[in-house]
Amino acid sequence: MPAITVDDILVLPRVSEPDVTQTERKVTSVTTAPSGYEGEGIPVRRAFAGVDLARLDPFIHMDQMGEVNYAPGEPKGTPWHPHRGFETVTYIIDGTFIHQDSHGGGGVITDGDTQWMTAGSGLLHIETPPEKLVQSGGWFHGIQLWVNLPAAKKWSPPRYQDIRSGQVGLASSQDGGALVRVIAGGIEGVEGPGVTHTPITLAHLSITPGARVELPWRKDFNALVYVLNGRGTVGAENRPVHSAQAAVFGPGDSVVIAADQQQDSRHPTMDVIVLGGEPIREPVVHYGPFVMNTEDEIRQALLDFRSGKMGVEPTDPIPHIQPGDTPPAE
Repeated sequence: MPAITVDDILVLPRVSEPDVTQTERKVTSVTTAPSGYEGEGIPVRRAFAGVDLARLDPFIHMDQMGEVNYAPGEPKGTPWHPHRGFETVTYIIDGTFIHQDSHGGGGVITDGDTQWMTAGSGLLHIETPPEKLVQSGGWFHGIQLWVNLPAAKKWSPPRYQDIRSGQVGLASSQDGGALVRVIAGGIEGVEGPGVTHTPITLAHLSITPGARVELPWRKDFNALVYVLNGRGTVGAENRPVHSAQAAVFGPGDSVVIAADQQQDSRHPTMDVIVLGGEPIREPVVHYGPFVMNTEDEIRQALLDFRSGKMGVEPTDPIPHIQPGDTPPAE
């Protein structure tokens, strides 16, 4: 898995042993993500399908993109499309994606990089594979998460964050058996680089067979775990989970995840996305690429898009930097 790793995990800060007074969160539901396609044909798993929106708050949606080994000519992207009222977080674990928006944001993300786009008041956006990947084919795997914005921030100016893999916060589990990559928020003082309008924590864990990790978790945050690959257990009651399943947790002080002793040969570790945030607790009206508070605001978003008020397609495309090339300077 090309997402960032370290040669010696034991040199990293360790998540401390939980206090005896802390309560491990129990699992309230486990759902299996159905398969689908996005954009021009990107194979995805709808990670949170079947999960009550109130349990997801402040998150709206998440797709696991791939994992797929494209043949030459197969890599897919999306056409130009609008967004308003939320943030998209695209984390590429394996492969390369090119992004561009109508407000000047964009770049190339690959192998552990994250593109954090605040749509806010509205913009147009496109995601494409580089020409070299289209010609050669290859592995592609990642997630795209939608984070809601509260009503007071839905009209924020669009913002783009280009987060390189080397910027993520890194930690080890208590037993040294899990690598914790913090993309946003913080876990035990290890901070992620993502700057968020809505308080959240987002992390990618790789857990070796037989290892167990207990993450301290803010009481005021909800908590979810999505299994990218592998199998194991989650929660105080050791609920079994496997690839493409999402676990929602109830209240408590910590989130527990353990990897089974036996994993499949292609994935030597159990990989999970762990996320949670402070619920916004506002009405949500979600229509395609727009996430607002009222139906009138959705109608206005459609009118603004059709009249060009969300921007126009740029005439100068983002340069198609190839895998292995030096990324643009920060």
